[in-house]
Amino acid sequence: MELSRRTFHALAGTAALGFALTGSGSPSSAIPGRPVRTGPPPPVPSADGRPHEIRFDRHSLLVDGRRLVLWSGEMHPFRLPSPSLWRDVLEKMRAHGHNAVTASVAWNVHSAAPGRYDFSGVRDLDLFLRTAAETGLYVVLRPGPHLGADVDAGGFPGWLTATEGRARTTDPAFLRYADEWLTAVNGVVAKHLFTRGTGTVLLYRLEDAPGADDPGDPARRAYLSHLYDKVRADGIDVPPFHAAEAGRAPGSGEPAPVRGYFGAEEARSAGRAPAFLPQVPGGTADPWGGSLLGGKGYAEARRTHDAAYERRTRLARLADGVTLHNVYPAYGGTSWGWLPAPAVYTSYDYGAAFDEARNATPKLAATHQLGQLLRSVPDLARLNPGRAVRAADERIRVRHLTNPDTGAHVYVLRNDTDEPVSSTLPDAGIDVPVTVPARDAKLIAADLRLGRRKMVYSSVQPMLSLTAGRQDIAVFAGRHGDLAQVVLDCADEPTPMRLDTEPAWAYNLGKLNVSVPLGAGGLSRVRVEGDGVDTPMLLLFADDATALRLWPYETPSGALLVYGPALLRSAVLRDSTVHLTGDTTGATGLEVWGPRGITHVTWNGRPVPVRVSASGSLLALRPLPGVTRPALPALTGWRRRTENPEAEPDFDDADWARADRTTSFSSTPVPDGQPVLFADDYGFHYGDVWYRGAWTGGGGAESVSLSYSTGTQGLLMAWLDGEPLGTHRMPVPDRERARQGTWTAEAVLDLPEGLRERLRAEPRARHVLSVLVRPMQHDTDEGARDTHKAARGLTAVTFRGASPKVTWRVQGAVVPDPVRGAPNNGGLYGERAGWHLPDHDDRDWKDAELPRADRRQGVTWYRTDFRLDVAPGVDASVGLVLEDDPERAYRVQLFLNGWNLGQYINDVGPQHTFVLPNGILRTRGANTLALAVLSDGTTPSGPGEVRLTLLGAAAGGVPVTPV
Repeated sequence: MELSRRTFHALAGTAALGFALTGSGSPSSAIPGRPVRTGPPPPVPSADGRPHEIRFDRHSLLVDGRRLVLWSGEMHPFRLPSPSLWRDVLEKMRAHGHNAVTASVAWNVHSAAPGRYDFSGVRDLDLFLRTAAETGLYVVLRPGPHLGADVDAGGFPGWLTATEGRARTTDPAFLRYADEWLTAVNGVVAKHLFTRGTGTVLLYRLEDAPGADDPGDPARRAYLSHLYDKVRADGIDVPPFHAAEAGRAPGSGEPAPVRGYFGAEEARSAGRAPAFLPQVPGGTADPWGGSLLGGKGYAEARRTHDAAYERRTRLARLADGVTLHNVYPAYGGTSWGWLPAPAVYTSYDYGAAFDEARNATPKLAATHQLGQLLRSVPDLARLNPGRAVRAADERIRVRHLTNPDTGAHVYVLRNDTDEPVSSTLPDAGIDVPVTVPARDAKLIAADLRLGRRKMVYSSVQPMLSLTAGRQDIAVFAGRHGDLAQVVLDCADEPTPMRLDTEPAWAYNLGKLNVSVPLGAGGLSRVRVEGDGVDTPMLLLFADDATALRLWPYETPSGALLVYGPALLRSAVLRDSTVHLTGDTTGATGLEVWGPRGITHVTWNGRPVPVRVSASGSLLALRPLPGVTRPALPALTGWRRRTENPEAEPDFDDADWARADRTTSFSSTPVPDGQPVLFADDYGFHYGDVWYRGAWTGGGGAESVSLSYSTGTQGLLMAWLDGEPLGTHRMPVPDRERARQGTWTAEAVLDLPEGLRERLRAEPRARHVLSVLVRPMQHDTDEGARDTHKAARGLTAVTFRGASPKVTWRVQGAVVPDPVRGAPNNGGLYGERAGWHLPDHDDRDWKDAELPRADRRQGVTWYRTDFRLDVAPGVDASVGLVLEDDPERAYRVQLFLNGWNLGQYINDVGPQHTFVLPNGILRTRGANTLALAVLSDGTTPSGPGEVRLTLLGAAAGGVPVTPV
């Protein structure tokens, strides 16, 4: 949903006044009375040991009295289970213009049982928050209790599904658990509050608001008030807020727009708080089968949510007065193990700006430019709607905004047609054509102060403004081939210096008009001086691709601007040397504008010979080297072993849980005359679950009806006395059912004639019905109706032709993995026996060749070892590809060095490539890959082709510690 022009003031008034204690102890975070004038933004945040004040007015956040436009990108640390790589993503976010990260913290990742909370290893929240502060990012913390985020049960731990008390209400039974979680997580967060100078946590987001369609519901307000009070009682003194969806188009699969509210009641206190959109979609999630993206996967999401989409949506919200933005997600990551919600498969790439393999994508051109602009040009932190402005060509819609302090004007132009449109803006005094590409948008400005000069107007978007050394620098960016025209106010005739061949200029009546075709020669430079201003100005012009090689960086000694490499991670000034770290992909030049006195440069620890250029930069005398892409080995030497001994009638299940309960806290009713068979009631919350029902007699049985309940793409398979009865699976969801959280079915399996005869011939024999259920995941309970408690596993079993008295036992995952966490393992025999672990002794397994074409109902495991030898200083992102005839019905769990990195369903898709995160993957050493193949026996199973693939490589990266 895009906000209309007339909603500017309304949206700015929807955020209620909350009680956000500041560093000075003030009880309110709103600024009453006089407005705060436009000025320099706050410096880059750090854990500096000094108290800070966080306030807001209707325009923006105010940090220590300075206006801050929050430009946050969301990432979920738990979706990147390699803590070393958190720094990689955070550094990439900051380099590309973000000044904040929204960090979701999932309750289920940290708690395997009531009262048990683990913040160690891959769950080290303290480490993540320290890393964010070291990177120079504010943190918006998002710990739930309910998270949503397309994660199992909305982030509720599995054990909560089997407890008393209605979730997301003031039910005391639920609040006891929720408060316990908040106490645990807040104990970590309180050490990293920006108000205290001990970290950079700036805002604290409580869960998605339940009952979002009824803001006046007293019960809803009471629950939110309890959470606000709890957060305050735990010493969290940064502003807390909550969020609510504005509604989702049925069957669209598109994420709903989300608005933020300071205060539990969402009172309409117009003019008291800034417009706040804490969850602006940066792509879209995709369901099993890929119905929402045409079966093309996240590549299609990135195509439809490209740079033009990013410009349209972000600029529209800026024009609506929004100064608190959060892109969901900036980096999606991987829903490894049993973490994904029913609506999504393993990959959570989302079509985000940074893909699942941590690569920067071309769509970053839009957000990189806008993020740098918001960080460096303070005028955009306080904008009001200006008078109506129309383009000469009415196919371009214009939104006009103005800063009351500086007199700057901002124009957001939008073209919804299928062809580019060029037009002048005579109402704004802009008489040169401005081109807006098809279905795109553009921001241009007028009367904007850049350093010590005033820009009359520009025909392309200003990207950043800074002062480096003895000169002001302004960067302008746009589409390749656009003609950029920038007009500067120059009282005296200047002396422009063309430093590249493309620019041209003309001076007339106190105005200097510089025109440059973007991208013709990479970066174009024009130096302006001699116009009565003591400080020279350097104008830089870049197309989108070139702009993605421009990196501003703030240091205690002043600002830097670096041009050339694929990424700048850090810059440190010591004496006369600037020490740069970053990434290169191909050979590239290096150019550095920095504070006075800098004469030497190092890149990733190595000296770079430089000279001083005509533009005042330090210019490398030879290119920085690119990366040598590492070779990957073929996967050979497979070993194979079949399992599911649980299907055999003489299997010893004496230590399994007896399924004899008669009542449940599930939202699924217990069928009359049946015991509770729901897996969660017996402590089995993740992965596969086995049932064994034993009885004597029942000679007339002709079929068995198995009722079961799962998430998307659940299935069951059954055996009677060791003979397969068949498999039933839930349907592949279409667009209308893509987000359905719980699927139920009754599988009627006929007994083969030979089994029937045996039952009749042996009326007193003992019989065993074995059932394997893959429950998939729990519903996310978006509507606060306890839908996460819907049953998983078998719900009822009946026979036709007989009514035996069955005694049931059930078995799932054993003790949660202490390193990888509860969502890693399920209840397959091989998982319980450790077949997925790298140190398992598989010498007695049979040699195997791939592809396989077995026909067998049940589970077969394959294992192999491989070594990688990626050169030091190379960040190689590696994936695993599985491909086979799509008619073959089987699915695979992928285990790398013991980590369950996802599930592949061959005949459903759409995912075929699985990211293997460095740290879990040993890029210099030995690795063990294990595949647990589940086949229904109706077709040849697999696996087919299994290979490694290189998803990206760069010289640079971050040091990676093995997990």
